[in-house]
Amino acid sequence: MARSEEAFYEQAIRRIQGLIVALGLLGAGALGLRLGARAGLAFLIGAGASYASFLGWQRLVSALAPNAKRRSPWFVVRIVVLLALAYVIIKFLGLNVAAAVGGLMVSAAAVILELVYELIYART
Repeated sequence: MARSEEAFYEQAIRRIQGLIVALGLLGAGALGLRLGARAGLAFLIGAGASYASFLGWQRLVSALAPNAKRRSPWFVVRIVVLLALAYVIIKFLGLNVAAAVGGLMVSAAAVILELVYELIYART
């Protein structure tokens, strides 16, 4: 029995969110062991901002769908505020900026891993 498109996308989104969390925690742990706790914390902050950005884009896409509920258009402002807050935290604590930027790439890596998963396990 074929899955409905909506169920397919919901499962993909759940897998991507899980991958973001897993990659963020694994990356923070690895950098924490290799370069110190500050680098791990910076990566974790970047991964958190990446996760928040992914959720913002997810909300935008669902708001563009037909028969979508009316949502607040402030998602861009929330992302900018979150990134500004992360920048201030990194500068104030003197954290590794390269590690934080690496953390920002976590959602892109998770989406690529999901694409590879679907290419390997697609049953069409």
